[in-house]
Amino acid sequence: MDRKKQALLAGLGVLGLAAVGAFALTAARSVEPGPFAADPHCRRVLARLPDELLGKQRDSVEGAGAASWGGGTIVLRCGVEPLAPTVDTCMNVNGTDWVLDEERAERAGPRVLTTYGRVPSVELAFEEDDLLAGDALAVMDKAVRDIPQQSRCIGLGET
Repeated sequence: MDRKKQALLAGLGVLGLAAVGAFALTAARSVEPGPFAADPHCRRVLARLPDELLGKQRDSVEGAGAASWGGGTIVLRCGVEPLAPTVDTCMNVNGTDWVLDEERAERAGPRVLTTYGRVPSVELAFEEDDLLAGDALAVMDKAVRDIPQQSRCIGLGET
């Protein structure tokens, strides 16, 4: 094979590898959608989400009602099952109640917080322990506050 053909084939090989690499860098993350992800409220929630959250850029995501930041270190799913009344920790951030899934947190899994009293419910999962969940919840309030609140967290003294 002459040098021109070798150079051409080598160049095509490099272009092919570059194309595969570019595809791998831009491939969307797959996130399992919640059962109610098609709810119109979820479309509005996704439209209001920030491009950056806790210093992490928003990822491209495959999955209805889902968003991700920082290569999946923070994942939001809208349209998850609404929570039943629970004794898990509930915090109110700017008028939105969020419940911490204590069982998952104790298993050293992701910290998962889910809106309480709103249908559809929104779940926010954090893979890194050092991320400030409260700061993220304050930002998320802008996206979820228009989902009607049907019930709220109560303290033990309110039962």
